[in-house]
Amino acid sequence: MTEVYGEVSQGYEAVAEAFSNNFEQFEEIGAAFCLYVEGKSVVDIWGGVADVNSGRSWERDTLQLHFSTTKGLAAICAAMLYERGELDYETPVSHYWPEFAQGGKENITVAQCMNHQAGLASVDAELTLDEICEKEPVLRALEEQVPLWEPGSRNGYHALTYGWIVGEIIKRIDGRPIGKFFNEEVVKPLGVDSFIGLPESEEHRVAPIVEASAVDDPMIQELVDSIIGTGTLGWRALTMDGAMLKGDAYDPFNPNALDIFNSRQVHAAEIPAAGGISEARALARIYAACVGEVDGIRLINDETVMKTKEESSRGPDLVLVVDSGWGMGFMRSLEASPMLTEESFGHSGAGGSLAFGDLDHEVGFGYVMNQMGTSVMGDPRTASLIEAIRSCL
Repeated sequence: MTEVYGEVSQGYEAVAEAFSNNFEQFEEIGAAFCLYVEGKSVVDIWGGVADVNSGRSWERDTLQLHFSTTKGLAAICAAMLYERGELDYETPVSHYWPEFAQGGKENITVAQCMNHQAGLASVDAELTLDEICEKEPVLRALEEQVPLWEPGSRNGYHALTYGWIVGEIIKRIDGRPIGKFFNEEVVKPLGVDSFIGLPESEEHRVAPIVEASAVDDPMIQELVDSIIGTGTLGWRALTMDGAMLKGDAYDPFNPNALDIFNSRQVHAAEIPAAGGISEARALARIYAACVGEVDGIRLINDETVMKTKEESSRGPDLVLVVDSGWGMGFMRSLEASPMLTEESFGHSGAGGSLAFGDLDHEVGFGYVMNQMGTSVMGDPRTASLIEAIRSCL
């Protein structure tokens, strides 16, 4: 039995039990979970092994890369500028970023970039990993890119480009790169450890990602191949045409596919769509401060939450193949990937991480782990945690 550490408030024991059971039922290796309710931390727990190679235990201050859960953090930064009247979702991106207008993109709105309808899921320019981590070459490629489909007509997951586009919009408005904006406007006021661009001084705290076990279900493998088989739009979007991979072929269950995301180079880079590194309690506290006050801090008000979580696109996704639904950068709760309620807002990440807020219940939810799951949509570990929370509330 894996020992679980941390604090659990009376009445939330079922959540801690569900977390503990994940180690036995779903082969969890190392993970952390935090739940805020009405501005207070009611569950803050962790356990397992942070580094399978060294045997290092998961500690209170262990950090975890959480892939696309980062997109929700970028969406919160944008929402803060919206609330201040500095950002209008319906305004063309070129109003803030004039060079973006190239390639027939002069009328693409901020909203279309945030709800994955901009047609910019990847770029045609051949970029190296070094150029991607440098970021500026990616921005130049996005400026020159012609949309891959008619903007506004379909949604297709901008798996990596979302973050660079949103980040540059924020920088053009505010003057600060998104990593610095996030640190100064969100992280420091709340006193949490969450990074978009990890300082070298914190690298020793990171739990390396562990590859998922092999898929033995032919139907699941067929679905995976249809989404991210080499040459598909999903492969282009998720790997920047292979630049974010080690080796020639993409197999998400091959450990070589994760080497890059375990590297210091990627951890240090500003990748606002997939490179966030955080403690679970940071994610929960951030979302809690979006749905109510946390120690006197409120990041965005109720009206902004209602605006940004409102569904603005839904349908068969050109990248993910399955149906998806989006607000302004926030993932909508879907039957295949549920949150607490249909009105919860947040984002999941590859492998199973999840962070969200729920305005009606004043809930902030943060879960991170190092063991990549095999589910294409949703994850049984977060499903069990959410079900336990419902029973407690």
